[in-house]
Amino acid sequence: MTETLELYIPKPEDGRFYVQMMSDPETMAYNAPWFPPDGCIPEAEQEWKRLSSDWIGHEPERFYAYLRRTADGAFVGDVNFHYTPARDWWDMGIVIYAPERGKGYGKEGLRLLAAYAFSHGVRRLHNDFETDRDAAYRIHRAVGFREIGRENGIIELMLTEADLRERE
Repeated sequence: MTETLELYIPKPEDGRFYVQMMSDPETMAYNAPWFPPDGCIPEAEQEWKRLSSDWIGHEPERFYAYLRRTADGAFVGDVNFHYTPARDWWDMGIVIYAPERGKGYGKEGLRLLAAYAFSHGVRRLHNDFETDRDAAYRIHRAVGFREIGRENGIIELMLTEADLRERE
């Protein structure tokens, strides 16, 4: 597969894209149960300042990057992970900007994030989300995530480096 995306560690001045994504109701609709009515992150500019100081450059405890299209340098989403000591795994997240969805960027972004994580000492990537998020489930499974549980409408998935290699 030809890589069409790369991980890009944003600089403080690159926060405009984060604010744009977190303020877009279509992109953030999945988040509405936690941030009603539309899922958008309140005070996204302040959140960007916190994120850029507390997450960027703190691997392997915390990691944050944009997904950047290599053809034109456009940002299409973001990825992150952080260590959860009580479970001895790294919880991860991925968001694809709504206008960029349906182009295969979710699966490619997950692969890039996983490869980066495993090369920086991460042993197990974990994600959970609502069971009705079919597209999210499909791309996680396509990358090699295994289902480890379902409860109260939430599905839990896990990926190890061996799981990732099996799908390559």
